[in-house]
Amino acid sequence: MKYLFTSVVLLISFFSLAQTNEEIIQGIETYHASENEKFGTVETTILTEKDFKDFEQLEFYPIDVSYRVKAEFIRTPNEEPFLMPTTTERLPEYVKYGEAHFTIEGKDLKLNLYKSTEPYNEPGYEDYLFLPFTDLTSGDGSYGGGRFLDARIPEGDTIVLDFNKAYNPYCAYNSRYSCPIPPEENDLLVRIEAGVKAFDKH
Repeated sequence: MKYLFTSVVLLISFFSLAQTNEEIIQGIETYHASENEKFGTVETTILTEKDFKDFEQLEFYPIDVSYRVKAEFIRTPNEEPFLMPTTTERLPEYVKYGEAHFTIEGKDLKLNLYKSTEPYNEPGYEDYLFLPFTDLTSGDGSYGGGRFLDARIPEGDTIVLDFNKAYNPYCAYNSRYSCPIPPEENDLLVRIEAGVKAFDKH
């Protein structure tokens, strides 16, 4: 009877995990669909007129939950603000807020997360963190200038990074935009084959 009970618990745990993964995948699919809707709608698109005319959908890497990682979050107080280079002369001021430590493909990796020193105009962004990065797909499958992840300041010492939701800076689609250039310390020496791929401009 004891072994039967244990088996039932393990079976329930398995299906709970499967359901959780299913919910995660559905959330990623919903995010991808919303991005396509944003780019394919005249009122919200950032595409040039020519690219918008031919636009069908963004190209994403296949969804892979192994690229959704639970990272150790280390706060880094007393950091000095700095001016982050962009693709134009604009120099927005950021401060390093913390570090995310995680493992992908057996490699120990680290990414810095930044917070703008300028308050955001939109309410609800008080705890917003900016995570720009490059990896070995940059210029070889994904946009050469790197990609971004959005994050919120966690309450504890862990943070979830879902690279399936990695997105391109606006200047990957339209040169009239000014985009931050990911700092060198956020270059990952692995291929992050998740999230959006490079956009084929016309």
